Amino acid sequence: MVSPPELSSQHYNQYYSSNSMAKRKASPCLTDGFLFLGGAFFALLLVWSFSSLFNSTPRFDSTLVESNSLGEGKKPVFPGCGTEGVNLRYDPPDETFYDDPELSYTIEKKVEGWDQKRREWLKHHPSFAAGARERVVLVTGSQPKPCKNPIGDHLLLRFFKNKVDYCRIHGYDIFYNNVLLHPKMKSYWAKIPVVKAAMLAHPEAEWIWWVDSDALFTDMEFKLPLERYKNHNMVVHGWPRLIYEKKSWTSLNAGVFLIRNCQWSMDFMDTWANMGPIGPDYIKWGDIQRSTFKDKLFPESDDQSALVYLLYKEREKYYDNIYLEGEFYFEGYWTEILPTYDNITEKYLEIERGVSRLRRRHGEKVSEFYGAEREQYLKEAGNGRGSWRRPFITHFTGCQPCSGDHNQMYSGESCWGGMVKALNFADNQVLRKYGFMHPDLRDSSSVSPLPFDYPDDGPWG
Repeated sequence: MVSPPELSSQHYNQYYSSNSMAKRKASPCLTDGFLFLGGAFFALLLVWSFSSLFNSTPRFDSTLVESNSLGEGKKPVFPGCGTEGVNLRYDPPDETFYDDPELSYTIEKKVEGWDQKRREWLKHHPSFAAGARERVVLVTGSQPKPCKNPIGDHLLLRFFKNKVDYCRIHGYDIFYNNVLLHPKMKSYWAKIPVVKAAMLAHPEAEWIWWVDSDALFTDMEFKLPLERYKNHNMVVHGWPRLIYEKKSWTSLNAGVFLIRNCQWSMDFMDTWANMGPIGPDYIKWGDIQRSTFKDKLFPESDDQSALVYLLYKEREKYYDNIYLEGEFYFEGYWTEILPTYDNITEKYLEIERGVSRLRRRHGEKVSEFYGAEREQYLKEAGNGRGSWRRPFITHFTGCQPCSGDHNQMYSGESCWGGMVKALNFADNQVLRKYGFMHPDLRDSSSVSPLPFDYPDDGPWG
């Protein structure tokens, strides 16, 4: 169902360039004149760098602080200092929105002036300003109580490990929530209060990325093409034709979405949430959704049908702000993806047998470099159904690993066995950096050390 995308190496290259700055002591034999000229040149270089950084075109009331508003004595922290160039030990006494006693993290109370509040916070925390437009916080979670399914907690742990692995490789922060932030907002509605709280807790981040607990990354190298979404405030996997022509409640999937940390998103989530259990017309919304979407079989209002309804009924208001990503597996249906893993593995090994630099051992921290290198050999792979490119996210929709109450279309064995295979498929991409791999994707306990020149050395694949 995913149409082949026109992804090219440019979508990766924008993330693989890095800035570094090394400090060297001047040699005692240098004259004062040389020192002065060198210092002047370095100062000009810094001025040019910050001018280029902060004068780029903003989007949707960008909250990035301008370079001339950093304030005297508040110098940015450069790459190489602290964690990713930010100062984690600096929180000035200047008042910010956090000092407002009226501030509420709850979903019921509106947040106003959020763009300005974020801008002010970044002004007082200048080390976070650089790179803010591409800063992402991944948010996920599960239920407060132990799983009913005997293997449910183990599966959720592995799904979470997968997300932690992906975030570590790409430098994203991650927040895992396992409490209900509103007693009425349960099940699929629980994500909205968490996302709002995460936006307030992370003013340094431009994007909040919700990923369901039963979704996992199965291409650990791929990175979101954020440049593609620069004119939008939300990204979700979906297809306009299924919304406006077929009027299907499954025309998109709300289990994985990317949302900009801005006032538009705050307002949108208020509207979205009010179609749920906290809204006065919750039962009415369920009836409206069922009458609008004939393929919706259950009576209550749900988050996904609500999102489709807003796009369908208020197209002029929301369509230009919400990007329906259908060019790659922003999230993909597991029954469609699972049978492709073996062929994909062989195709990638085939590439590596012919390209020695892709077989080279390397540190995990430079994994993005090798992802960019590999991209030129994936131009013919396509994307989506029929592709031999690794699917970005495999989503086990309908399997319910915690409760075990899976959709009767599938057997429990197909769900749990499929999850194990997908998790090991992804885990092999991580374990390889540590010198090991699962030789059998169906057996999580099996692990073997890799030979020096894997996969060229030995009967692999």
